[in-house]
Amino acid sequence: MVVDDELNMRLVLNAMIKKEGYEVALASDGRQALKMLQEGGYAAIITDLKMPHLDGMDLLSHVGRDYPNIPVIMITAYGTIATAVDALKKGAFDYITKPFEQDELMGVIRKATKANNLSMREPFISHEEVERNSLLWRSASMQSISDTIRQVAPAATTIFITGETGTGKELIAGAIHRHSLRARSTFIKINCAAISENLMESELFGYERGAFTGAVVTKPGKFELAHRGTLFLDEVGELPKDMQVKLLRVIQEQEFERVGGLRTIKIDVRLITATNRNLAQDVREGKFREDLFYRLNVFPINVPPLRDRKDDVLPLADFFLQKFNKKLGKAVRGIAPSVQDKLVAYPWPGNVRELENALEAMVLLCKTELLTMDYLPDAIKTTFLSADPVSRESGLRPMRERVKDQQEEIEKRAIATVLDECGGNVTKAAIQLGMSRKGLQLKMIKYDLRK
Repeated sequence: MVVDDELNMRLVLNAMIKKEGYEVALASDGRQALKMLQEGGYAAIITDLKMPHLDGMDLLSHVGRDYPNIPVIMITAYGTIATAVDALKKGAFDYITKPFEQDELMGVIRKATKANNLSMREPFISHEEVERNSLLWRSASMQSISDTIRQVAPAATTIFITGETGTGKELIAGAIHRHSLRARSTFIKINCAAISENLMESELFGYERGAFTGAVVTKPGKFELAHRGTLFLDEVGELPKDMQVKLLRVIQEQEFERVGGLRTIKIDVRLITATNRNLAQDVREGKFREDLFYRLNVFPINVPPLRDRKDDVLPLADFFLQKFNKKLGKAVRGIAPSVQDKLVAYPWPGNVRELENALEAMVLLCKTELLTMDYLPDAIKTTFLSADPVSRESGLRPMRERVKDQQEEIEKRAIATVLDECGGNVTKAAIQLGMSRKGLQLKMIKYDLRK
């Protein structure tokens, strides 16, 4: 989505971005952008800072609260760079300055959309909702983590969070920051897997004007922005070897130089890192520096997968039910006992994020007061059918169920193929498939094809 009150700027950005194969929606101010966001489907937002009715900073606040997984890129003029830096501290993904080159713009957009794709694997729960509902803390293992957070948060100790994708490692990092003495300062996060190797140094440490082609202004990096606050490096195992050396130096000395700069910048940053990899194994295989691993692994916290904390499944499911009732304008009263049993028994390989996706699809399709077995996603149904020896060996499943499964598998493959051919462009794919855009989005949710 492009948000700018100047028609010419909207048209220029629209042409530039469409040329790269993206689908673009245009909004003339923040107020219109918020209405459009309710329809969903946006991978990133590019917004001007100065606009009537609702400006870029106010739009950033709304998106950060209601759509935290959507990256926001700010457009700024030379005179408002300080405001853009303030926006970064308040959660903006990045900013570009006028005038800008197409390569610079597209580089930021590619980085933002990749970050969005990675965030789609994590639970879409705001930190305020976690605190208000105590969602993660129902099981004994998560209550233990909650107690640990309150113990270690006040110190400046480096924290190392491990766990499978979708378990909520970022939520743990956010909770540590909010319970720390730095809670009033900045919480900066970066997904190392979303940044290309050649941009990683400038992303972390910033750069000076003229340091390379396209560096038209001096730009602070994530460490500088996190001064006196907390920096969260997600997927730290993806850091290239040369950056591991530089990160080690910053941790040890709490200082660095910007790319192309000579001045040493002193910082006071509390570092939290996370990974879904086995970094100890990576160290043994020579993929990750041993000295950096021990610097990061000062206080480890392992977040267990959802299958190992069954007590959290139903409270989370109830929360997601209410969340999607509100979002989708539904009035589903509850979850049928038979469905609750299946939700608890299912292994949830995608963890909390998979549970969230399942509830969204169920609420979306539900036409009754309760979520019954009719609305249970096929992936979950199939798991129990294939695990049932009577069903598997005796072949007692009705013919209509077998035919339905085959039809849905064919439909899923056809949609996936067309989406791939259209480069993920939902509108183009819908036209080729002879469907409405909304209808295709519903199918994508049903078959978990939004990634």
